[in-house]
Amino acid sequence: MKKLTTRSLIMSSVAASAIFSGWVAAPAMAQADGASTAVEEVVVTGTRIRRPNLKSASPITTVDAAEVKLQGSTGVDSYLAKLPQIEAGNNENQSNNSDGTAGVNLRSLGGNRALVLIDGQRFLPSLGVDLNFVPSVLVERTDVLTGGASSVYGSDAMSGVVNFIMKKRLDGVIVDAQYSIYNHKNDNDYLRGIQAARGFKLADKNVWDGKKYDFNIAAGGRINEGKGNILGYFGYRKMEAVRQDARDYSNCALNFADDKGSSFACGGSGNHAYGWFRPLDDLAGVNKNQNWANAKDGSKTWVPNDSSFAYNYAPDNYTLRNSERYQAGGFLNYTFNPHAEAYGSFMFMDDHSISQVAPSAIWSGRAFDINCNNPFLSTSQASMLCGSAAGSSTTVKSWVSFRAATGEPRRNDMRHTNYRFTAGLKGEIIDGWRYDANYMHAITVGQFNYQNDINQDKAAQALQAVLVNGQVVCKDSSNNCKPIDVFSAKGPSSEGYAFIYAPTFTRNEQTIDVYNAYVSGDLGQYGVKSPWANDGVAVVAGLEHRTETLDVKLDETQLSYATNADGKVSVDEWFTEFDIPVVADKPLIHSLNLALGYRKSTYNTSSSTSVGSEKKTETSKFEVRYAPTTDILLRASYNQAMRAANITELFAAQGVGNVALIDPCSENNRVASLEQCQRTGVTAAQYGTTTPPIKRSTIPDTPADVGTALGGGNPDLSPERAKTTTFGFVLTPRFVSNLVLSVDYYKIRIEDYIGSVPAQTAVSQCIETGSAFYCGLIHRDPITGALYGSDKKGGYVISTNVNTGYLETKGIDITANYRLATGYGDVNFGFVGTLLNALETEVLPGLGSYDCKGLYGGTCGQPSPKWRHNLRATWTVPWADRFYVPTSVSLNWRHFGGTELATNTNDQYLTGTKSTINARIGNYDYIDLAVTKDLPHGLVLRAGINNLFDKDPPAIMSGLLVENGNGNTFPSTYDPLGRMLFVGLSAKF
Repeated sequence: MKKLTTRSLIMSSVAASAIFSGWVAAPAMAQADGASTAVEEVVVTGTRIRRPNLKSASPITTVDAAEVKLQGSTGVDSYLAKLPQIEAGNNENQSNNSDGTAGVNLRSLGGNRALVLIDGQRFLPSLGVDLNFVPSVLVERTDVLTGGASSVYGSDAMSGVVNFIMKKRLDGVIVDAQYSIYNHKNDNDYLRGIQAARGFKLADKNVWDGKKYDFNIAAGGRINEGKGNILGYFGYRKMEAVRQDARDYSNCALNFADDKGSSFACGGSGNHAYGWFRPLDDLAGVNKNQNWANAKDGSKTWVPNDSSFAYNYAPDNYTLRNSERYQAGGFLNYTFNPHAEAYGSFMFMDDHSISQVAPSAIWSGRAFDINCNNPFLSTSQASMLCGSAAGSSTTVKSWVSFRAATGEPRRNDMRHTNYRFTAGLKGEIIDGWRYDANYMHAITVGQFNYQNDINQDKAAQALQAVLVNGQVVCKDSSNNCKPIDVFSAKGPSSEGYAFIYAPTFTRNEQTIDVYNAYVSGDLGQYGVKSPWANDGVAVVAGLEHRTETLDVKLDETQLSYATNADGKVSVDEWFTEFDIPVVADKPLIHSLNLALGYRKSTYNTSSSTSVGSEKKTETSKFEVRYAPTTDILLRASYNQAMRAANITELFAAQGVGNVALIDPCSENNRVASLEQCQRTGVTAAQYGTTTPPIKRSTIPDTPADVGTALGGGNPDLSPERAKTTTFGFVLTPRFVSNLVLSVDYYKIRIEDYIGSVPAQTAVSQCIETGSAFYCGLIHRDPITGALYGSDKKGGYVISTNVNTGYLETKGIDITANYRLATGYGDVNFGFVGTLLNALETEVLPGLGSYDCKGLYGGTCGQPSPKWRHNLRATWTVPWADRFYVPTSVSLNWRHFGGTELATNTNDQYLTGTKSTINARIGNYDYIDLAVTKDLPHGLVLRAGINNLFDKDPPAIMSGLLVENGNGNTFPSTYDPLGRMLFVGLSAKF
C-alpha cells in the first residue's frame, strides 16, 4: 500500500473497520472486497468482549496521536476540550478558585459523571482525576464513548467514557520537544477607551507571552527474543504566567454602565483600597447603615462611598497560570507461555502550579468591634461612628473594608504528586477461554499553600487599638498583635500588615485500590450459537473490589473556622457481558448481533464523623448491531447506568464560600417588590420605599456580584441513576471509496442527580414563586440583611449537596472521514460535529425545569451552543522530497455556534440581569494552520499557528460569569490569549 504520511496512518484495526469514525484527517477505511480478513482480536472501549474485528454499538470518537501533534497540544486536556462532545472544564486558564488540575466534562453533565480510563482501567481516585497525569507522548489514541457504561466499568460512567490507549511496547527511542508562544494585538478601541477614561494603564498594543516548553523521551526494548518488552518515559513541561492586564478585554472588571446593560463600564470590587465603613450601632444616629469611605487624599475624613472608589481587581489575576510538571514511569510485559502473560506499569507526576488573584482585604460583611477611643480615629470619624460616645471606651459595631492594594497579590501555591501502579496476569485457560486478573493502586497528594491572605480574626483583634504610655497598641496584645490603622487611605503599617497576614496550608491525600478479575470465552465451541450465525455466543464474567479513601488535613489557622475531613468508600461487584451473533451472511442481513451486560454493586461508606451506610445498585446494557450489507451498519444501545456519591459529596465539611450572586433587594439592585423581598427575609425598614419620598434599600449590594453560600457534604446521599439511549449508522459505501460517515442520536437522562441548588436560583425562585423550600435556603445577615459574609454569622444561601431532580441532554453526533486523491497529492478530510437538541435541568422533583440549549451565563454557566464542529483538511504534498517543501499542510476549522444570554429570558429559573450588549455571543470560527516536514534520520519537524487570525474572545460583564469564567470571558471555551505559534521536533530511533 502506498505510504501517505504520518498523519494518514490508521492507529488501529478498529479504526480501519470504520467503526470508530475518529477525528482524524485520514479516513478510517473500510475493507475492500477480496482483501484478506484480519484475525487479530481487539478489545473495544465499552466492552470486555474479545472478537476479531469487533464493532461498537455505541458512538465513539477517536483522536489519534498525529491529530494531537497538528494541534500543538502539550496536554491531553487541550485537545479534548476542542471536541464538540466536551464542555471545557477546569484547565490552565483558570486562576481564582482553581485547584491546579485539569478535568473533562462530557456532554456538559459534569466532570464527575465521565469515567476516565487508561487502557480500560480506572485512572486515579475519583476526586483526584487530573488529565495532566497522562503522558501525551505515549498516547496512541483517545476514545471518547457516549452513553452510560457502568455495566462494564462501574460507577461514574454516566455520560460516557474517555479511554486513553497507550503505547506499551517500544523498540527504540522516541524524543519529542515543542516550544510555543502566544501573540496578540490589543486593538479593541472601545474597551481601551473605557479604561483610559478611568485612568487605568492600558495593555501593550502588541504582546508576546505565555511561553510553553515541553520535552518528552521514551525508550524501550525487547526482552528475551521478543517474549517481553520494557518501556520507560520521562516528560517535562513549563508554562509562563500571563496576567489579565496583558489583554485589553480583561484589563478591568467589566460592569454595565446602565440598567439596560447596553454598554460597559470599568467596575470592580466594593472592597476597595481607600477603606470604607458601615456603622451598625444606634449610637451612629443618621449615619447608621450608611456607607462611608476614607477620603481619597489620605486625610482622616469620611465621605460618601460610591462606585468611583471601586477597586480594579483584574490586572493582578492570572489568565494563564505558571506551571512546572515532571512525569516519569514505565510499562513492562512478558509472555511466559500462552497461558501466562505478566504486565504492569508505574506512572508518576509532580505538578507545581501557582494561581494568582488580587491582593486580599479586610472583607465587608462582618460586624467588627471598634472602640470609640481608638487613637487612629479622627474626631469627626469618631463622632460619625459613635455619636455621643465618641472618645469613650464604648465599643460599637461596624462593617470595615480595606483592600491591601500595596501588598502582594494572593497566590495559591499548588503541588500535585501522583503515583499509579498496576500489575496483572492474563492468558489462555483452554482453547477459546481467556482470563485477566489485575490490580491497580494509585495515590494523589495535593498540597496547597495559600499566601498573602488576611486573617479576618486577626484583623478583628488589630482593629481594637488603645493608647498606652504614648504608644498605640492592641487592646488585646496576645499573639504579638500589632494595631492597624484603616481610617485613612494610607492604610496600615508594614508591621500591622505582617500581623494580619496569615498563610494557610492544606494537604489532602486520596487513594484507590482496585482488584479485578474476569474470564472471557467463546461458547460457540459448545454449540451455543444461533442457527443462522457463523459465530457462537461470546461471554465475559468477572468480579471487582474497589476501595477509595480521602484524608484532608488543615492547619491550625483554618481549624479555627473549619474542620478536617476524611472518608472511605468500599465497593464489591460482579459483572457479565454477552455478545450474541444472531444472523450472518443472509439476504439483506450481512450481520445482526445483540449485546447484553449486567453489573451488581454493593457500596459501603464511612467516615470518622458519621455512621457508615450500605447501598446496592444494578446496571445493565442492551445493544443491537445490524448490517444489511457491508456498506452500512445500523446500531443502537440502551444503558441503565449509575454513579455513587463520591467521598467529598458525602463527607466534606460544611463551610461558607464565594458564589456569583446578585441580590434583587439591595441598595443599587432593588428590582423586586417589597412583598417579594419580604419572602427572602427583608424587613420593610430595610427595603425602603419606591414612592415619594423614595428611600433606598439599606441592604448592602453583593460586592462585585459575589455573595456567600454554605456548601458541604451529605452522608445520606443516594446514587444517581441514568438511562442512556443511542442509535445511528455507520456508512462505508463501496461506490464512494475512502468515505466513512457516521450519524448517531444520543439521549442521556440522570435522575436524582447529586448537586446543590445554586444560590442565585434559590433567591430568584423565592422572589418569583414564594416557595417555602427556596425561601428557607436564604439566611440574611441578622444585622444588615446582606447575602454575604466571612462566616456563618453573616448572610448566606444554603447550597449543600442533595439528591435533586434530573439532568437530560439530547443531540446528534456526525463524524466523517474522506480521502480525496488528486493529481497534486491526496487531501484527507476529517469532520466531527454535534447538534445539541436539549440540555435540561430539573432543580427539584416537581418544581419545574429549564433548558440551557443555545444559552450562556447566569444559571446556565458556560455557553452551550446548538451546533459545534471541527473540520480538518490535510494535504499530502507530492513534492516533499525537495528540502524547502513541507511534507503536509493542514488546516483546521473550529466552529462554536452562537449563544443567547440566559438571564434575558423569561424562564423563572434563568431570568436575571438584562443586557443588550451581552444579549448574544455570535458564532466563533477559528482557523488553525499546521505543517510537517519529514527530515533525514527519522526526524519530523512540525510548526503551526492556532487561531491564525488572532480572534478576540467575547467580552462579558463579570457578574454573568457564574461557571468557569475568568477575566471577563470564558477562557476554557474561547481562545483567551490570541494566536498560538508552536514549533516541535519528533525523532524515532
